[in-house]
Amino acid sequence: MRLPLEWLREYCSPALGTRALADRLTMTGTKVEAVEHHGVLDPSGFVVGRVLDVEPHPDADRLRVCDVDVGSGEPARIVCGAANVAAGQTVAVARPGAVLSGGVKLEARALRGIVSEGMILAEDELGIGSDHTGIVVLDEGSKDGRSAQPGTALSEVIPIATEVLELEITPNRPDCLGVYGLAREVHAITDAQLGPEPWREDPGSFGDVEGFEVVVSAPEQCPRFTVRLFEEVTIAPSPAWLKARLMAAGQRPINNVVDITNYVMLLTGQPLHAFDADRVEGGHLEVRLAKQGEQLDTLDGNRRALAPGMVAIADAAGVTSLAGIMGGARSEVSPATQRVALEAATWDGPTQQRSSSALGLRSEASTRFEKQLVAEQTLEAQAVASVLMVTLCGARLAPGTIDVGPASSGHPPTPAIRLREDRVERLLGAPIARARCKEILVKLGFEVAEADDGLDAIPPPFRRLDVTREADLIEEVARLDGLDRLPITLPSRRSARGGLTAEQALRRRVEDALAARGVHETLGWSFSAAEHDDRLRLATDDERRTGHVEIANPMAADQRLLRTQLLGSLLDAAARNVVRDQHELRLFELGTVYRSAAQGLPDERRHLAVLLAGPSRPPTWREPRPRPADVFAVKGVLGSLLDELRVPWDVQAERQREPFLHPGRAGAVFVAAERVGWLGELHPEVCAAWGVDEAIAAFELDLDAVVACSLAGGVSLYRDLTSFPSVRQDLAIVVAEEIAAGRVLDVVHGAGGPTLARADIFDVYRGAQAGEGRVSLALALEFRAPDRTLTDAEVAERRAAIIAAVESELGGVARV
Repeated sequence: MRLPLEWLREYCSPALGTRALADRLTMTGTKVEAVEHHGVLDPSGFVVGRVLDVEPHPDADRLRVCDVDVGSGEPARIVCGAANVAAGQTVAVARPGAVLSGGVKLEARALRGIVSEGMILAEDELGIGSDHTGIVVLDEGSKDGRSAQPGTALSEVIPIATEVLELEITPNRPDCLGVYGLAREVHAITDAQLGPEPWREDPGSFGDVEGFEVVVSAPEQCPRFTVRLFEEVTIAPSPAWLKARLMAAGQRPINNVVDITNYVMLLTGQPLHAFDADRVEGGHLEVRLAKQGEQLDTLDGNRRALAPGMVAIADAAGVTSLAGIMGGARSEVSPATQRVALEAATWDGPTQQRSSSALGLRSEASTRFEKQLVAEQTLEAQAVASVLMVTLCGARLAPGTIDVGPASSGHPPTPAIRLREDRVERLLGAPIARARCKEILVKLGFEVAEADDGLDAIPPPFRRLDVTREADLIEEVARLDGLDRLPITLPSRRSARGGLTAEQALRRRVEDALAARGVHETLGWSFSAAEHDDRLRLATDDERRTGHVEIANPMAADQRLLRTQLLGSLLDAAARNVVRDQHELRLFELGTVYRSAAQGLPDERRHLAVLLAGPSRPPTWREPRPRPADVFAVKGVLGSLLDELRVPWDVQAERQREPFLHPGRAGAVFVAAERVGWLGELHPEVCAAWGVDEAIAAFELDLDAVVACSLAGGVSLYRDLTSFPSVRQDLAIVVAEEIAAGRVLDVVHGAGGPTLARADIFDVYRGAQAGEGRVSLALALEFRAPDRTLTDAEVAERRAAIIAAVESELGGVARV
């Protein structure tokens, strides 16, 4: 939010320079992101002038020679090229020596033979607007409506120069979204006097408005809706002071009615919307949910399709405004407008956020409504706007104020909150005197009463809904007393011993082990989009699709689900890296996944996922093009990690179970005979869906299950060396080609018994001797006993058992 200091000082003028005030705001929780200068650099050379006489220039058809009273006795002769200059006008004049907004220093000089002793200024020359077609006329330009006297400093009439603070307003402080709300904050942190509320004078009345009505059919989305009707409205440009303030605050002036709505929003924090009352069909507005297929031509010139769940304002002809976001073109104020229905309403913040995100449309109004404004602000804004509509538009305010919605009766009384002195010291680590606490809370607008052990404080009615408990009061006291003044103290000693739990220590060990292997950790969102499931080719009945937990109020449309696996997060990270020309990727994430439960809270499990892409190792002169990452590379990372955790593990080939994996390069990971995850190369369609051309290999584990097995004592820490020799033999077998190599080794190890120390496949043969659809596998077998030398008979018995198992379980035969 942009805060012009000239505007702020109308309500609260602290005795601090701009930088000092910016530092004080930042240190008390309202971050100042930037300080800018708006308008002319030095206002001292600019004065109010009155045009006494206008004559044509004798040597130039488009120039006029004006005698201007600038309050210095003799009139100044000024040559002016504006077509709208006329005798009797009160104008803005730059005297010789003045520096214009573009940095040009003005000097008296001859224009076609006549010396001009200054310049009569247009808006753009003052930096208060963009209009250069004519001069600024101040007859109605001073804020009190009276013409200023010649020679008066121009800065006293219109804000031609001001410092502007760019502020970050946190979501818990919607009361600081307006100039007067910020004036309250500055008053509290600087002790500067606070001026009266700008809505103290209200020319309006209450009751029904004749010929106009409003119905709220969506009360949950619209707590309060107010309307005032103005007749005999004159649409015209706004006065210079109003344009100047809007420009300094970052708003573009349009016309007096629209500018009033923007001015009041910036002052009070409450957005308003002006309808051309004669273009509201039937004189009836209804606040309701949008219907499927409805469309609206918005004020920015776009036709937008509305979705069910969005809040619309409709008349007898259909939707006429997108509630809280943007008005419709059909009922907008135009130069022909004579009757204006001025709306000030309150909308449900999460609904506004969802609608704004879905439409890709954010406005100053929607940004404020997303932070959940309070319903009481609506009538404050109506009061300020009513005064300006009557004063600047010559409007007549019709009797009555439409005020409907569940919150139209006002906010319930706020209960007192006890602030205990000892609690202040315990939370902050230093005491703050009771008198000082009371002083701070009173300045913040709290009602404070003494209590036995502290203070009873009632927050300001409806403005500080973020203060609900004692800790909130302590925070308010601490930030105004000065967080930078708190002494450095050690935390109080806990009775329980600190440190990591066994599970935490093992997870830390996993992170360290992967980092040592050159795998980089990423941290992805716990949120996911439904399109991730489509990209991963998940079936409609896959539990990873059906088990999503849906967020009630997502931050964005693509973050409305809690993730059920980590793979999508890693692919997002891979895609971001590939776009930035980083193709050699070794990434891992250790995070939580969520599955919906039939009752109670969702099921939360910690998973570990690793992703490899690009070359499996850096190129060298011997291997300028290393092979890309594949299932064997990622299996190596998996195996070394599980070995370090000392758990028994195995990988078994699976062709069709995981739809996002390559069907011929996929497997299931087992720990202690329990399936804990998957491993393999990703399907090319999945890689393409994330815009990655490289082959990707990955695995994902249920880390909670792995950690539990490790803590239970998975495998021995070491194995005794034996001095007895081993017996090595080769064995060739023929099996059907569709049988996985892992399945073959499982059968061999099972039949070989404890004396089979090792079995490896070292050759594969396909050909006529093996037979069609069959493959010959050459196995290297190593037999060893820890306590003796095996005899030929014992080895032959185990070899025969292996052959028998291959024949019976795999349908294979041994080759002679």
